[in-house]
Amino acid sequence: MDIRKIKKLIELIEESDIEEIEIKEGDDAVRISRRKQVMATAQQPTFVASAPEAPTEKADSSSPQQETDPAPEHNGHVVRSPMVGTFYRAASPSAPAFIEVGQTVKSGDTICIVEAMKMMNQIEADKSGTVSEIFIENGQPVEFDQPLITIV
Repeated sequence: MDIRKIKKLIELIEESDIEEIEIKEGDDAVRISRRKQVMATAQQPTFVASAPEAPTEKADSSSPQQETDPAPEHNGHVVRSPMVGTFYRAASPSAPAFIEVGQTVKSGDTICIVEAMKMMNQIEADKSGTVSEIFIENGQPVEFDQPLITIV
């Protein structure tokens, strides 16, 4: 299957409400899905693979710490990346940043951009409040569900 056809399918999916599509062309088949649970499942083996490297006692004692440590670090509402991509604080290098620490934002305000597959995806605040922390530097890669900012 031609890569241009696949790219066009991705664009059509992003513009529509379709969550998943599968196309078969001869012996070739492509499945495109926007489901978040599929992405989360793909990350789980990474965590499982790292556990056997440590002795059993340490793995058991460190696992609860890994799960409980991130929550206390973030006081307030954490806005997380909805996708894998590159984090940008402004629309262009010469434009002012969407947000700064201490700035008040309203629900629906654009707070950053995550570029994925050459598409600029505006990330909006899902809660009103004051930006208390920005975790990612401009131009840095982000993972799915990675904390971006905290709003209190």
